[in-house]
Amino acid sequence: MNSTGNFFDEQLVHIYTHLVHNYVPDFLLTMSKHFVYTPWVFSLLGSVVIGLAGILPLIIIPTDEKLKEGGYKDPGESKFLKVLLSFAVGGLLGDVFLHLLPEAWEGEKNTPSEHPSLRSGLWVLSGILIFTIVEKIFSGYTNADEENPQPKCVEIANCLLRKTGGKIPDGHNNSEGCVGSCDIEDVPNGCFLREREQKQKEQPKKVAGYLNLMANSIDNFTHGLAVAGSFLVSFRHGVLATFAILLHEIPHEVGDFAILLRSGFSRWDAARAQLLTAGAGLMGALVAIGGSGVTSAMEARTSWIMPFTAGGFLHIALVTVLPDLLKEEEKAESLKQLLALIFGILIMAFMTAFFEA
Repeated sequence: MNSTGNFFDEQLVHIYTHLVHNYVPDFLLTMSKHFVYTPWVFSLLGSVVIGLAGILPLIIIPTDEKLKEGGYKDPGESKFLKVLLSFAVGGLLGDVFLHLLPEAWEGEKNTPSEHPSLRSGLWVLSGILIFTIVEKIFSGYTNADEENPQPKCVEIANCLLRKTGGKIPDGHNNSEGCVGSCDIEDVPNGCFLREREQKQKEQPKKVAGYLNLMANSIDNFTHGLAVAGSFLVSFRHGVLATFAILLHEIPHEVGDFAILLRSGFSRWDAARAQLLTAGAGLMGALVAIGGSGVTSAMEARTSWIMPFTAGGFLHIALVTVLPDLLKEEEKAESLKQLLALIFGILIMAFMTAFFEA
């Protein structure tokens, strides 16, 4: 652990001691003397606490009028969402280049090989290619279900011609007809189209949202491994690891939430999906517990996860989200988005520098 990490480690212990001696009732301290430390219980609890960070964006992200009624689904309809997406891109890039890849390369140094970084590089490329292929395959199904963007004026003309057998009606007599999915009412000097009342077809969710959930599930699996491995060492190590990962995940979850909203998820659907990915964290904790800690053999078997996840995050940030942001034409909004992207990178840099060993 570096000197900065030692400093914050000591500060956390000092804060913990101060809170215990000044704010915890004496009867709880007496009960704690008879407490038996069970690592697997706290490993699962730590994973659950980290998973609950997925619902924090419901509190952080406001629900003003600009973001209601589908404003989330199209970045062009919400300037605030574009800023959030820029923050998400910065957070993903910071996570990849300041956390995932350095840790993967550090692990490769312990592997006897002439080219220790080659394996991680191949897994990064594999992540990018697999995510690209999956999005390419499933985006075809999504596009086929999208509504036909035919102009309303052409739709009116086609409906009226079908109704009258190709003849434009004369006079001022009102009549109503039903053709296809529209109702026609003839009026002087033209016609009026009334759409039938029918249940609005739910917009299909973009595959990018599901790709993001898949990448997050893999990432959460590694968090579960780390938390359980730390609690198996000691309670103090487990608490510090849980706290560090939780702080790292909060800005990450906000960015992921914005990506899900952009993909067509509602606020509550996005929150539920985020919570479901927390199940992967529990699986990681159970794997670590079953293996009696994060051993060198387990690290070797799971060493591909971080570079593969890094490749997935790179695809989501640079291929899926960033192209939409580059379409912005207003200089003021472009500046806001650039600052949000830089802020996302700085947040991840701060978390990596001060809360990771």
